[in-house]
Amino acid sequence: MKDPYLVLGVARTACDDEIKKAYRALARELHPDLNPGDTKAESRFKDISAAYDFLSDSTKRAQFDAGEIDATGSPKRRAWRTRPGPGPGAGPGAGPGAGGPRGGFGGFGENVDDIMAELFRRKQKGQAHARAKTRGGDVRHALTISFLDAAAGGTKRVTLMSGRTLEVRIPPGSTDGQTLRLKGQGHGAEDGAIPGDAFIELKVEDHPHFKRRDLDVLLDLPVSVQEAVLGGKVPVPTIDGKVMVTVPPGSNTGAVLRLKGKGIAGPQGTRGDQLVTLSVVLPEDAEFRQLVEKWGPRHGYDPRAKAGLG
Repeated sequence: MKDPYLVLGVARTACDDEIKKAYRALARELHPDLNPGDTKAESRFKDISAAYDFLSDSTKRAQFDAGEIDATGSPKRRAWRTRPGPGPGAGPGAGPGAGGPRGGFGGFGENVDDIMAELFRRKQKGQAHARAKTRGGDVRHALTISFLDAAAGGTKRVTLMSGRTLEVRIPPGSTDGQTLRLKGQGHGAEDGAIPGDAFIELKVEDHPHFKRRDLDVLLDLPVSVQEAVLGGKVPVPTIDGKVMVTVPPGSNTGAVLRLKGKGIAGPQGTRGDQLVTLSVVLPEDAEFRQLVEKWGPRHGYDPRAKAGLG
């Protein structure tokens, strides 16, 4: 694999949030579902996924930054550090076996402690590398769902880059950008090791009528002049289906009706509300225009004066 920092286009000093932000931006641009048949985009998507998995592992990232491993996770070879030590006849006290203050190690001389420390460090790194191989890598996938699926929850099937299909349970009240973790559904490691996890990032589509604010659902509802002036029952769509709602007589544009418990599912069985904002729509009718022309001069109706704007 190439340098993971270069693949994601981030600096080596980038924090975890900056790395995650860079990955998300590239993943949304290069995801195979958005680029069907584009082999270059698919290859790039695999590269950025591998780079993000690598840098998300704090241990691997620290070892890579220290030059202990390469971008594939394999240890780098380091040259032995030696300093020239006195040999036979190199000064006072020289003689067989007197190759330095600790003798018996020839040219290593006073670097015996360095050598032992290096051997111990390599042993520890080898053990850590062996432990790392006991768990497979994680996989990441973006899943687009509808507004209603996010609100009510449900089950979706996703196909990973490996071709494996998973059933993903969408929790009620899911939000855009939320990540679901499927334990043990990632890559399997060699030698029967524990598989990694699958991380599914949700992308919630906009709805043509509903909007979300925390746990509340917002809806703009057109009403007729008759319904606004005289009141009456009108059908109102909700995320659970249509319900009949009473419009109070004398309602104006901007009036808000609250439908308790018709919002998004929250923690411990709670639910938000649906807030319905009324919008009075005038009829496209010549007779109505004539009626207003006769009514207006006799009543002196001035809504701006009533609002203090006259």
